[in-house]
Amino acid sequence: MTGLSAYAALFLAAFVAATLLPAQSETVLAGLLVAGGHSPVLLVLVAGIGNVLGSLVNYALGRAALRFRDRRWFPAGPAALERASRWYGRYGRWSLLMSWAPFIGDPLTVAAGILREPLWSFLLLVATAKFARYAALAAVTLQLI
Repeated sequence: MTGLSAYAALFLAAFVAATLLPAQSETVLAGLLVAGGHSPVLLVLVAGIGNVLGSLVNYALGRAALRFRDRRWFPAGPAALERASRWYGRYGRWSLLMSWAPFIGDPLTVAAGILREPLWSFLLLVATAKFARYAALAAVTLQLI
């Protein structure tokens, strides 16, 4: 993959991976880092932006969830939303620092929307978590740590 298409593919993978849809962005990032020819800093930036924007979709779904959560097409099941709401209720906004984690991260961002977390703190905490994860993955992949 070359140039802009590599960055676009990474952005799309990171965006989709942050939603409730199953996807993997880490393998795309690691593959591009290993292949070389792309700025690691720019790759982390593109992946982070895509992932944060995908989480913002979850947040918006959460804001609308009270109206639509019983619909068949709604992407999060009642059990996943309940688990995330309990976690979020127990640890508060700081639980968003776990938004990078598999299985619980995406439902946490939905729960933040349901529980009406202010957008500024949502973006700050989720961006911190997402960018840190991609930076750590890049550092490990490039054997910097």
